[in-house]
Amino acid sequence: MENSSQESHLRSENSVTYDSSYPIYAMAFSSFTSPLHNRRRRIAVGSFIEEFNNRVDILSFDEETLTLNPIPNLSFDHPYPPTKLMFHPNPSASLKSNDILASSGDYLRLWEVRESSIEPLFTLNNSKTSEYCAPLTSFDWNEVEPRRIGTSSIDTTCTIWDVEKGVVETQLIAHDKEVYDIAWGEAGVFASVSADGSVRIFDLRDKEHSTIIYESPQPDTPLLRLAWNKQDLRYMATILMDSNKIVILDIRSPAMPVAELERHQASVNAIAWAPQSRRHICSAGDDGQALIWELPTVAGPNGIDPMSMYSAGAEINQIQWSAAQRDWIAIAFSNKLQLLKV
Repeated sequence: MENSSQESHLRSENSVTYDSSYPIYAMAFSSFTSPLHNRRRRIAVGSFIEEFNNRVDILSFDEETLTLNPIPNLSFDHPYPPTKLMFHPNPSASLKSNDILASSGDYLRLWEVRESSIEPLFTLNNSKTSEYCAPLTSFDWNEVEPRRIGTSSIDTTCTIWDVEKGVVETQLIAHDKEVYDIAWGEAGVFASVSADGSVRIFDLRDKEHSTIIYESPQPDTPLLRLAWNKQDLRYMATILMDSNKIVILDIRSPAMPVAELERHQASVNAIAWAPQSRRHICSAGDDGQALIWELPTVAGPNGIDPMSMYSAGAEINQIQWSAAQRDWIAIAFSNKLQLLKV
């Protein structure tokens, strides 16, 4: 019995669109509240231009007036397209009085976002040879231990940085091939996915060992993204290259996914767990669809249908679910950032 009749469509009147002058890929919501603008939230967007010179813009989102505008003076040049952007996950625990933004590309960079300027704080490079660097595919900022950021690289390593001191805490050869994404679970536990097709969990208390909790059914099918459910750390989600599937894993039962979500009509590009619910996840892909799923306690024989969907009309490259404004999801497609109220 298909439950598609219950499927609701997210309506365009519940959306706000920002048109950029260049294609957008990386984006991030801030949890920082400025005393001057307590109604407004900042959103960072990064350009995706296949050359050295790229940009990051900081936008201001006013939920009452449903306006989304770039903030003058809070736009800066970025070397290469940022592969990920992320604001400090716990601003009240920050040593700085202003918001902090991190970006990855050739290196991990930290920026201080002031009221009317952006100041570079650190450029963190762990390359042993100064001439070359292995590009960073992604990073994750540890919510429980905010001094830690973990980066993933095409050189098969994951590097854990102490960003308060600007030094490397540890570097691990994490996989046999390029590492495409990394996600923290606890203060000292992270997981990563790779072109070798595996999801591996690492514990910093025992760096010599890792636990493989999933491998692609077809050998050497890369896993591109990893999302760890912060509301229920037993669950994580991953996506395979050129696949319409979202694979839901329970770390207590390795190897066998607890669910496979297969309603996209083309490759899935991005996944984000709901920040306030342990059973909801959003996905987006080349079919131009953003789908919200509610994971059942027991999956039925015909699989799982999404509970709501939104059609962007173009391939969606990126998705973020705001932890500060939990009713809002951001999607990036072409040169647009769109906020959807859920």
